[in-house]
Amino acid sequence: MQSSARVVIIGGGIMGASLLYHLALEGWTDCLLIEKDELTSGSTWHAAGQCPSITGSFNLAKIHAYSNDLYPRLEGLTGQYVSWHKSGGIRLATNERELAWFKYINGFSKIIGFDMAIIPPEEIRRINPFVTTDGVIAGAYTTGDGHADPSGICNAMAIGAKNLGAKIVRHNRVTGLTQLPTGEWDVLTEQGTVRAEIVVNAAGCYARQVAQMAGIDIPVTNMEHHYIVTDPIPAFMERDDEIPVMRCPHVSGYFRQEQKSGLIGIYEDIGLAEAWAPKGQPEWESTSELFIDDLDRISKWLERAIERMPVFGEVGIRRIVNGAIPHTPDGAPLLGPAAGLRNFWHCCGTSFGIAQGGGSGKYLAQWIVHGDADINMAEFDPRRYGPFADEDYSRAKVFLDYRMTFTTRPPGEEEPDGRPQKTSPLYERLAAAGAVYGETYGWERPKWFSLDGRAEEAGYHRTNVFEVVAAEVKAVAERVGVLDLSGFAKYEVTGPDAEAFLNRICANRMPKKQGGIGLVHPLSRLGRIYGEMTVTRMADDHFYCLSAAAAEQRDEDHLRQSLLPHEQVTIRNVTMDRGVLVLSGPRARDVLAKLTDADLSNEGFRWLSGQDITIAGLPVRALRVSYVGEGGWELHPAMSDLAALYDTVWAAGQDFGIANYGLYAVNTMRMEKGYKAWGSELTNELTMIEAGMDRFIQFKKDHFVGKQATLDAPDRFRIVYGEVDATDVDVRGAEPCMVYGKSIGLTTSGGYGHRVGKSLFFACVPLDHAAPGSRFAIQLQGELREAKVLEHPAYDSDNTRMKA
Repeated sequence: MQSSARVVIIGGGIMGASLLYHLALEGWTDCLLIEKDELTSGSTWHAAGQCPSITGSFNLAKIHAYSNDLYPRLEGLTGQYVSWHKSGGIRLATNERELAWFKYINGFSKIIGFDMAIIPPEEIRRINPFVTTDGVIAGAYTTGDGHADPSGICNAMAIGAKNLGAKIVRHNRVTGLTQLPTGEWDVLTEQGTVRAEIVVNAAGCYARQVAQMAGIDIPVTNMEHHYIVTDPIPAFMERDDEIPVMRCPHVSGYFRQEQKSGLIGIYEDIGLAEAWAPKGQPEWESTSELFIDDLDRISKWLERAIERMPVFGEVGIRRIVNGAIPHTPDGAPLLGPAAGLRNFWHCCGTSFGIAQGGGSGKYLAQWIVHGDADINMAEFDPRRYGPFADEDYSRAKVFLDYRMTFTTRPPGEEEPDGRPQKTSPLYERLAAAGAVYGETYGWERPKWFSLDGRAEEAGYHRTNVFEVVAAEVKAVAERVGVLDLSGFAKYEVTGPDAEAFLNRICANRMPKKQGGIGLVHPLSRLGRIYGEMTVTRMADDHFYCLSAAAAEQRDEDHLRQSLLPHEQVTIRNVTMDRGVLVLSGPRARDVLAKLTDADLSNEGFRWLSGQDITIAGLPVRALRVSYVGEGGWELHPAMSDLAALYDTVWAAGQDFGIANYGLYAVNTMRMEKGYKAWGSELTNELTMIEAGMDRFIQFKKDHFVGKQATLDAPDRFRIVYGEVDATDVDVRGAEPCMVYGKSIGLTTSGGYGHRVGKSLFFACVPLDHAAPGSRFAIQLQGELREAKVLEHPAYDSDNTRMKA
């Protein structure tokens, strides 16, 4: 076995083989895959092998789409038989909520390019004459779906990688990992030690063991999953055509043709079983494991499958497979750098490994080789989880995700499983005041306030909390509102080289004046947008940096790993040290004036500046910024003082009609102001110029990471801002922008602007549709609605209200 490699991949299942193949396609052939047994011997070998196009995530659907394009071509590319069956797929809808989900996905199918149609029950029965459609109102028919032999696909990509020069060593167990001061890794194995520049954990069901060898852990829980194969079915013997892969919420599973037999897979919602419980992990020595079947556990759903496909009930069961499938808490794979480590990546955690294997390998290989992928990878980044995602949390969320595999969750619907994990000191009192919480990076954050006990009837249309949010916006616009945003990620960057360091890694220049606040963006070496931070200069050698709650771990990694050896800079994560109370509205100054002797005038406390002041006897870092388009301050006290500060602010605000508000109101107000958001408009897919963020680039600086790449990058798209002639459905993101029946772009986010009475959106479109006044249509729940690009924000375009 070789003694060194540029990349060592641990695990020879579908994910590891795909990554090896796609790294080789990118020109990185000095790569070694190490498998402790045979290829596919984890969970790949026993997978059912379905490859659907439909998934609720736009970027995950791109991953699926690439897999479905690649797999039919693999045999020609590698000579390995993969047994690809282009059967198509039909998912059934049994209520209007599921149909609304179909309409949303049908929209982004036009962007991605997979063929999808919503068809009536009679058409479903024409395509599959064996299915019953009692209770079915529609089907989502995707003609490019298929299924294949998982081992064939995995081996084909392994062969393809070896043909390009990559190496594979089987029957070689990794026994340890050691990182060297150089950042390289020694990978200890039964056959010797390999020194690697980069290590990738692609160990599937064994991924936690590999992560633990590197001194970390990951939130992966392995679940038992059954599917059965029937005896040959006479009706299938008489046909040449194969029925589509069927998916049904009533069955809570999938069923299809397997040669001339039937195959039924069940995701039960009661009696779920964790694989290898109670330990929750397999032995590192185990391989090709299956578990004792438990048909009683899934009998209810098997009966429903036979109701849907009566021909299944005419024959017996030939084979039962009960194998382990790894799951993450949100059901998405772990694709990206490991938190807190250099040169260690994850390519694991996928519960639909065959469907996602091809695309996961492609886009992760791009990220490793080039520093960016062609799709937005934020939702797959392993650093979306932090220490809050412990075993209990992971288990609770994974059980939820498993049992809801065939349950459609509309926007706004969140379950309590595994919560709360991270709360501010205001959690209980705001809950008592009606706060309805959402979860971000483990934090509980108020979405809206139910003052009359109502619950949101979540969906794609405007919901029953529309007028509640309107009232919160009205309170902020006319009086004063208060919001707990303590989940902000917060860092103190200090030292003699702090300013030069931040200037080097960000496109904008750091604020020059003490107390000055700037909006800055770290870039990748390709000039793509890595993140976004608000930076306040507290002193010559002291900067206070804020970023999104969901970006806490990735931004900390970026700061620390961007430091050069000679730079004298100290970075402290103070997220848990300081709370954040946002006070917004025309009476915000009046409220604070009752509590502080600080000069709050425009002369004494200018817009876009920060000061350490005292409020009601409490030391508070106050920042005069606003994300909602009204005057106000962010108040950053010690976390231990947050409750006392809130109480005094609330009491002082009674004379001015103070109200609590939540993130739903924040979104509507930031849309009115035309403020782009990290993760939706600002992503690794775009340069700052393409995102329309030119004013935040300081090209006069001698150097910053990504400067030349930004100048050299092709100018392909623009993020545009506009209004749409919506009815009762507003833009959410990933809806197609249409011209003459063809998709020319996609929305990135949107919402209704209550202060201006308009439905607003951001979209990514080609340059010839980006000028102010440009018109196109946006498909919202199956309807084409006219949209127009605006030149200025819909609300207070000259920032008069914030500067008052």
